[in-house]
Amino acid sequence: MATVEPEHPQGPVLALDGQIGLTDLDRLRRLLAGIGGAPRATVSLAGLQRLDCAAAWLLLAEQERLRQAGTELVIASVPPHALPLIEAVRANLDGAEAKPHRPLSPAMLLDRIGRRVADAGAFLRDLLQYLGLFAARLSNALRRPRSFHLTALVHHCEEVGLRAVPIVALMAFLIGVVLAFQGATQLRPFGAEIFVVELIAISILRELGILLTAIIVAGRTASAFTAAIGSMKMREEIDAMRTLRIDPADALVLPRLVALVITLPILGLVADVSGLIGGALMSWAELGISPAMFRTRLIEGTDPIHVVVGLVKAPVFALIIGIVGCRAGMQVGNSAESLGRMTSSAVVTAIFAVIVTDALFSILFAQVGL
Repeated sequence: MATVEPEHPQGPVLALDGQIGLTDLDRLRRLLAGIGGAPRATVSLAGLQRLDCAAAWLLLAEQERLRQAGTELVIASVPPHALPLIEAVRANLDGAEAKPHRPLSPAMLLDRIGRRVADAGAFLRDLLQYLGLFAARLSNALRRPRSFHLTALVHHCEEVGLRAVPIVALMAFLIGVVLAFQGATQLRPFGAEIFVVELIAISILRELGILLTAIIVAGRTASAFTAAIGSMKMREEIDAMRTLRIDPADALVLPRLVALVITLPILGLVADVSGLIGGALMSWAELGISPAMFRTRLIEGTDPIHVVVGLVKAPVFALIIGIVGCRAGMQVGNSAESLGRMTSSAVVTAIFAVIVTDALFSILFAQVGL
């Protein structure tokens, strides 16, 4: 593997030959340590047949260590097949050097805040552009119904709505059970257990039913939209559609958004019914409130406006989820890493936007007295 000429006029010379790989690192490290102490040393690679990246890294790391110890280590006679590997490892080692930490000055802080605000403004502008694109394509579809992709709409209604019914119903049922149990625990000391019916009804019909449904749909659908459109973009199918004069907005964006707008209110109703059933069963088991009494209290003590307040949010939530998912899919690059990053970003953004929008709706309804 190696020969050492300690009495060479130019300093110790370590001649490496044959194949040097991961299993030879310990011996190579000992040989390099043995030629230290002289002002100058040389590693000759003239007889080298094969060099892997681990051995190349060790050579360059020892070269830097000896330089700091006062020994100039020269790597000479590098064969053509090993030179690109050594240069690549050297470039990565140079790039991996830690950048000096600079204290965060007020100017840098303002710069970061400004960039974040500018990015947020650009993101909101993109969302508004996709909303305008959806409105324009929907208007064209209403004027020319034959151009609308009805088959795609039915398919997406099944994927977005029908397949989400079990998880939405189960989630709402368990939320109703939890609300009834916690409400009974908190109201029993005051002898006000009967008011748990109003607590369940208002919480589910007005807020939790549609909000948690939208969060579940955001997790399922925003990621699915981003993954589907992003995969098509990676495979250049969207470019092929444009070449065939098929508008991607008509074929991909419009059916998905319309399907969400149609199915999310229906899923909200399913969540409301399931939540009330769960609350009624737990009230019966925990408080002895029979289903007939629960229904009577529900009808007499709950204003139907709470159902309207809950369901009027559904189309807005649907547009937010669909636009965020489709926009993220169109932003996917040519790598799988980009697809994964945009998919996770779409889910987080959609859920965050739904919660913020729900808070704005709550403030609006409080202001108008609903």
